[in-house]
Amino acid sequence: MDSRDEKQILKDLIRRYQAVEAIENDIFKAYEILRSCFEQGGKLLIAGNGGSCADSEHIVGELMKGFVKKRPVSPEYAKRLEAADPELGPKLAACLQGGLPAIALTGHPALTTAFSNDVDGSMGYAQQVCVYGKEGDVFLGITTSGNSENILYAAAAARASGLKIIGLTGRDGGKLKRMSDVSVVVPEQETYKIQELHLPVYHALCLMLEEHFYEV
Repeated sequence: MDSRDEKQILKDLIRRYQAVEAIENDIFKAYEILRSCFEQGGKLLIAGNGGSCADSEHIVGELMKGFVKKRPVSPEYAKRLEAADPELGPKLAACLQGGLPAIALTGHPALTTAFSNDVDGSMGYAQQVCVYGKEGDVFLGITTSGNSENILYAAAAARASGLKIIGLTGRDGGKLKRMSDVSVVVPEQETYKIQELHLPVYHALCLMLEEHFYEV
């Protein structure tokens, strides 16, 4: 896709949420990091706490299936599905959708509670980054303050593992800002107001990625 299409999505975001105009360049840089990751076959790891935990899961939901486009599987893959199982394959081919690989580190309670009980709960996300993360992947840390300890541990593990780091924060960006390759710091101070701007920002990122990777 022409990058003008993705930039138009960003312009539309700013039209609806004028407060984010000041961070337009950072949002686009975050998009470029994610685009490059997926183009090279990498994946996105996401983590946050509380409302940011829910945002992590939300982002995965928009990336791993159709967001505003249907994203049908390729004709070649559809044929392979039908060859794999003549009975089940046609329905799979009709229903499955293209996706961009993303994992919310927030959704593994057996692992995280075991690590918390046996080792250190503040490093549960870092443990997952250590195991899942490969060079070329991206870690997205969501924290309104930029100072959540478990997110900082995960970011440090991401750096050691060769991942790019995107911070999605508020206030002054906190410690995560200096640890990130790009830090998207929405211009608000109160937690709920920061979270209110996080959602349209990551929706725009998901739309831009879908526009780039999928025709329909």
